[in-house]
Amino acid sequence: MSESSKLTIEQAEQDGKYMRRIRSFVKREGRLTKGQAASIEKCWPTMGLTHDMGMLNFEEVFGNNNDVVLEIGFGMGKSLVEMAKNNPHLNYIGIEVHKPGVGACLMDADAQGVTNLRLFEHDAVEILADCIPNGSLATLQLFFPDPWHKKRHHKRRIVQLEFAESLRSKLRIGGVFHMATDWENYAEHMLEVMSQAPGYENTSATNDYVPRPDHRPLTKFEQRGHRLGHGVWDLMFKRTA
Repeated sequence: MSESSKLTIEQAEQDGKYMRRIRSFVKREGRLTKGQAASIEKCWPTMGLTHDMGMLNFEEVFGNNNDVVLEIGFGMGKSLVEMAKNNPHLNYIGIEVHKPGVGACLMDADAQGVTNLRLFEHDAVEILADCIPNGSLATLQLFFPDPWHKKRHHKRRIVQLEFAESLRSKLRIGGVFHMATDWENYAEHMLEVMSQAPGYENTSATNDYVPRPDHRPLTKFEQRGHRLGHGVWDLMFKRTA
């Protein structure tokens, strides 16, 4: 990290802002299966990215200049791999801190012959600040983040005004921040935050939520929720300035 970047974060913390205090995760390190460990050993040299690489050149990373989609917290990676496979004309970057999820995603990508996907095993806030060039992303995805459903924990939710501001700089003009959650209260929180965030425009015709777009795969978790009558809310905000 550059000295100026450190100073910016330190000043933000002194001013009571969240930048580094908001983490993109809660660390729950599970045990790697043999298959996950083998996939990391096999695939990481070609598909892995690290924080110490610094600011990335996407054309060098992918060998082309296709649009880049970045997903924060991809879990076990099933939907991310499916999206990458279905859209070979796009490049995908996934950020996840849980090694078993990284291993599972690499195993799935390898099995399906996906080559337009790269992964970080690191905190998304630091990766965005130190590795992703400004104005470089076509889409940012945040699907089913920890809802921190207790009211006293709402301040821990990753979608806050400061976070939205930091993401906006990474999107190109016209780029989209796409969120999804199965907690209605968090959906309302996301809508409130994003409606206040400068430089964004809600793409919803009703100025609230959008139907699940075809490019976001329906997960098993989500299918189960539908059967039980649970709702899922998608929000898509476009960078305008």
